[in-house]
Amino acid sequence: MSLKQLAQTHPVELHWRAFELRPEGSPPVSPEYRARIEANRPIFAARVKRDYGVEIIEGPFGIKTRALHQLKKFAGAQGKGNEFHDAALDAYWMNGLDVSDANVQQELLQQVGIEVPVAEILENVEYRNQVLMDERIAYENQMSGVPAIVFAEKYLVMGAQPLDVLKQVVEQVQREARGEKREA
Repeated sequence: MSLKQLAQTHPVELHWRAFELRPEGSPPVSPEYRARIEANRPIFAARVKRDYGVEIIEGPFGIKTRALHQLKKFAGAQGKGNEFHDAALDAYWMNGLDVSDANVQQELLQQVGIEVPVAEILENVEYRNQVLMDERIAYENQMSGVPAIVFAEKYLVMGAQPLDVLKQVVEQVQREARGEKREA
């Protein structure tokens, strides 16, 4: 939501990359970590309500998203990557849907005008390889959370940050582009 608001006042070009918090083969989430996540959900929902006036209805915890990322890569090849990305985020965060479900995924594709069956897209190893490449880049750059936003190939902002934080980074990048010194 901060990114959408940022784009209204600052020229930003988004290039989404795939990242799975818990890829295939990851150890199970410990009960303690799960409890911390569950305890933070109402705090996060309250912040979103306060900052954006939006009620979130978060989807299920711990779902596998690799197939969704592959579908996003396919949608991107059709010129509909950002539309698919936004539809998937809305489905998960606003409608509480399980975006790992093939029926939900098919509906998301149809929302953006893609009629190709999910299974057919997932058979194409090219999209899987693109997802794995994105994840390798993230791990090599020690990104461990979502969202992870890189500005000007230089500034990493991790986690869901308020609009003011994103504005500060963009304005710093703009100052540097004009040759001005970095603010302390």
